[in-house]
Amino acid sequence: MWGFDLDRSLDISLKRQIYQRLRDQMINGTLKAGASLPSTRELAKTLSVSRNTVNEAYDMLIVEGYVESRQGAPTRVVGGLILDQAQQSTALLSQEPAPIPSFLADFRTGQPDLRQFPRYVWQRVSQKSLSEMSMELLGYSGPQGLTQLREEIAAWLMRSKGLAVDARDIYITAGATQALHLVADLLYADHPEILVEDPCNIEMIQTFIQKGYTVTPVPVDAQGLQTDALSMDHRGPIYVTPSHQFPLGGILPAVRRAALIRFARRCGSYVIEDDYDSEFRYYGEPATPLYAMAPDRVIYIGTFSKVLFPALRIGYVLVPRELQSRWSRLRTYTDVQNPPFEQAALAEFLRTRKFDRHIAKMRKLYRERRQALLDALRDCFGDHWRPWGDASGLHLAVEFTGMVFDEAFREQARRERIRTVPLEHHCMRKGRHTDKLLLGYGHLEPDEIRLGVQHIQRFIKEYFKEHARIR
Repeated sequence: MWGFDLDRSLDISLKRQIYQRLRDQMINGTLKAGASLPSTRELAKTLSVSRNTVNEAYDMLIVEGYVESRQGAPTRVVGGLILDQAQQSTALLSQEPAPIPSFLADFRTGQPDLRQFPRYVWQRVSQKSLSEMSMELLGYSGPQGLTQLREEIAAWLMRSKGLAVDARDIYITAGATQALHLVADLLYADHPEILVEDPCNIEMIQTFIQKGYTVTPVPVDAQGLQTDALSMDHRGPIYVTPSHQFPLGGILPAVRRAALIRFARRCGSYVIEDDYDSEFRYYGEPATPLYAMAPDRVIYIGTFSKVLFPALRIGYVLVPRELQSRWSRLRTYTDVQNPPFEQAALAEFLRTRKFDRHIAKMRKLYRERRQALLDALRDCFGDHWRPWGDASGLHLAVEFTGMVFDEAFREQARRERIRTVPLEHHCMRKGRHTDKLLLGYGHLEPDEIRLGVQHIQRFIKEYFKEHARIR
């Protein structure tokens, strides 16, 4: 019982190893209640350690209440320590993590090209920002985010999108996902309802579903949300992607934007504007955010995940003034603030216009890749397809005449090491977009795009030939 081994190669101290071995024996019942521990001299001799090491291990057990010690009496195990054995499913124990497949064609959406990120430049900026950071920023800086980052975001929005905002209206978040969680809590009411574009980013909408919202779909066409389908029976917020509708790609025209704002004002509600990738528009300037029309009715969500790298986890929200005190309270009791280091680095990246140069470079690169995708589709499918949406973003919605893509198609494609998503996956009301696929291209080189489209063309031909034979 006492002859357990100590491993001197570990970073764990010998006294803590002794404490852990004895503690585990008490919890699993090997050492029962009332059992006496050996004297410190005896155990030190058995384990070939100093007596002080054993004394310190016993002290840890006494302080944490595993044993009790009285002068002149042996140290004894207290009662009530044995834990019930956890019941684990043998099926779960035998499961291995599913391997990540190596895809022949990987057209996932929303993935930037991380190979192009200027890591050395970012490293230098980070070191400079850290060296210049004041001691005050190492404490709690509050829920709004670093002042210099908010000021630089405001300057960026002005020079890139012509959007004049006050830095005091900007709130930093841990990406767009956290922003949506906070918005969902902020706008929650009894029996809450949210109106969403259909189709939409089905994963993002799960945030509201998990919060208990009832989701009401509003149809989308090539120009975005069909505002004439809105009903005054609705009272909840409206979630939209007006600068580049996901997934169909349209830009919401001014007439519909005005109608949407009027609707929100009549209902006393808010529009949630998710501007997830409008920096990457390839002909003309990025679309002006809906927020510019009605700062009092629009909650604008921006993110740096698509334009820099997803692991950065920095987003921002333009919050209407009447909601700001409630927002600050929610954020304070959620996680207080973002870490200051990445915020300071991003602020410097923006201030020195390194961010602007990176965006310009990536916009050119993604435009070339989009064209490579269009050329490859034309070569492989002739005239039996057409693209949807504006020339922007990191994905393309493609309609294939006479074809039907569903989850069975998606799963079979995955088994053949082809990753693409039927647009129907993002539809709440099924059946309107069965002939469309989503092809993400931002992370792919032109050669990878061309080869991937060839793999898709062969797979589609074989899949529908087999499907027709079975039917």
